Amino acid sequence: MTEEQEQPVFLDALFRQKRKHGKFRLVEPPRLEGAVADTHAHVHLLADPALEFARCAVWGVDFVCDIIDVQEDAPEVFDRFDGWYVEAAERLPQVVECTREVLAAGGDAVTHLPDGALPAAFVLPEGAAARPLPRLRLACGVHPHNAKFYDDAMEARLVARLADPRVCAVGEIGLDYHYDLSPREDQRQAFRRQIRLAHETGLPVALHVREAHDEAFAMLHEEGFPAAGTLLHCFDLDWGTLEPWVEQGCYVALGGALTFKRCQDTRDAVARTPRNLLLTETDSPYMTPEPMRGVPCGPAHTVFTAACMAEVLGCESAAARAELLAQLRENARALLDRPPTAWQQAHAPAAVNERNCE
Repeated sequence: MTEEQEQPVFLDALFRQKRKHGKFRLVEPPRLEGAVADTHAHVHLLADPALEFARCAVWGVDFVCDIIDVQEDAPEVFDRFDGWYVEAAERLPQVVECTREVLAAGGDAVTHLPDGALPAAFVLPEGAAARPLPRLRLACGVHPHNAKFYDDAMEARLVARLADPRVCAVGEIGLDYHYDLSPREDQRQAFRRQIRLAHETGLPVALHVREAHDEAFAMLHEEGFPAAGTLLHCFDLDWGTLEPWVEQGCYVALGGALTFKRCQDTRDAVARTPRNLLLTETDSPYMTPEPMRGVPCGPAHTVFTAACMAEVLGCESAAARAELLAQLRENARALLDRPPTAWQQAHAPAAVNERNCE
C-alpha cells in the first residue's frame, strides 16, 4: 500500500499538509477574486470523485476537464461521470457542514490536527453550500506511454469516444522520451495518427511532451497545428523551450510545478507569456502544489496555482487579480468548453447525455 493510500479519509473541503506521526496541518487556501478552471485532471483516479467535485464547488473551481486514456481506463469510466456529478450535488451540503464542524472543533485527535494548527483567519467562502458544481468536459486519447498498443482497433475505440459531445479535446497525446515506456517510433506513429484525428474531428489537442519538445513541435508543423488549438500540458521548463510554442499561438497550462522552489525558470517563462495563452491545471492526483506535497492532488488545488500565477505576473491588487482570473477562465472555456464540432454532431451516439456540455 502506498503512503497516499494509507492516509486518513477526510470528508470535508479542507486542504492539509502532511506532518510527522500521522498528523496534518490545515492550509488556508488563497482568497481569490474569481472562479478558476482545472484544464487537466484525472478525477476518476481519485478515491472519491464525487467528493472532489463538491470540494471544487466550495472553493470556486467552476470548470474541470478530465483526461481519459483509451488503453488504461476501463470503458465504463466514461459513463460514471454523470452519476458522480449527481452524487456531488447531493453531498455538497454535507461536505460544507463537515467542514464547519472541523473548523469549530479546532485541533484534536479525531480530525488529525495538532493542537493550535487551525489558522485564526480561516473561514469558509460565503454561501459555500449553494455554489454551483464545476462544468465537466472530457478529453480522450492514448498517452505516449501506451503508444506501443496503438493499432487500428484502438483507434476505432478512440474515434467512438471522440464522437461523444462531452469530449472537448484529443489528449493527452505526444512524446515522452524521459521514461520511454513505449518505443520512440511507436510514440511518433501514435502521435501522428492522433494529430490527424484532431484535424478530422475539429478538436484541439492536449499534449504530454517530456524531453522531446523540439521533435513534437516539428511533427506538429509537418502535420499541421490543429485549427481548434494546441494545449501544452504540465509545462515546467524555461522560456527558451516555451517561446516557439507561444509564437505558434499554443496554450500553455501550468500546474503544481509552478509553485515548486526548483521551477524559477518556469515562473520566468510564465511572466513572458501572453496572458491570453495561459491556463491553470492540476494533473490530479499528481503534482500537488506547495505546501501540500505528499498528499493526493484534487481539482480544488487549482486555487493555489492560480494564486501563484497572479503573484508571478505582479497582480498585487484585488482588481488586477480579478482581471487575470477572468482572463484565465475565459482562456479555458474558449479552448475546452465549446459546442460539439460538426464532426461530433454527425457522429454522436444517440444515447449520450449532453446535460453537461449544452
